[in-house]
Amino acid sequence: MITCVSPRSSGSLRVFGMDPDKDQAAIKMRLGIIPQETNLDPDFTCYGNLISYSRYFDIPKTVAHRRVEELLDFVQLRDKHDVTVEKLSGGMKRRLILARALVNNPDLLVLDEPTIGLDPQARHLIWEKLRQLQAAGSTIVLTTHYLDEAARLCDRLVIMDNGKILVEGSPADLVKQYVGEEIVEIDKTDDVMACLARMDVPFEEFGDILQISTGSAREIATTVYENCQPKRLLTRPATLEDVFLKLTGRTLRE
Repeated sequence: MITCVSPRSSGSLRVFGMDPDKDQAAIKMRLGIIPQETNLDPDFTCYGNLISYSRYFDIPKTVAHRRVEELLDFVQLRDKHDVTVEKLSGGMKRRLILARALVNNPDLLVLDEPTIGLDPQARHLIWEKLRQLQAAGSTIVLTTHYLDEAARLCDRLVIMDNGKILVEGSPADLVKQYVGEEIVEIDKTDDVMACLARMDVPFEEFGDILQISTGSAREIATTVYENCQPKRLLTRPATLEDVFLKLTGRTLRE
């Protein structure tokens, strides 16, 4: 809806104070978009993709050339300047799409699953570039299923389920509010469950794992280990993934 592709189903929406139903061209001139699918032009080189895209925004040739060269440097594709898209790796293609989204110096970046399918190195490089854009003052709207990505990049986030917003806030605040600071995980057995019940330690069952949310994992872990003798016990920081699963459940979705 923000990118003027889908009509509003209800309510009101303004982008830069404009109506997406009436001011589509003016809004799109100020947007940078990274779609979930890779939709680069396979007939062009890296340079050609960016230059051809710049023409949609009536950027003068000399300005466009300089900007494209700067963007290829920014996404670390200078050495792929004259390489066609089909010869790029998946990570390179995603970086080129990021560069394309920045051609018009957008006031708002809309990113749909920007690191989907990437290996850890490529994902971290994209994160680094997005943090640089944040530091420079860019406004970014990001959708992602990678909760570690949301935790790293988002100042404010919303968790949605079936099209409805469940919660919103900063990643750290949501983790602290809904899960706690730390998690103790224990292999599930009848003996351990009975022991935790006798100790009046609240826990949740997730398959063959028991989870205890706490602000003092070391203390809880020591007490449980000494009294219940579990086969396996570990402690870890609570994460946004814990929040998401607690709020939406663990049942597999289509």
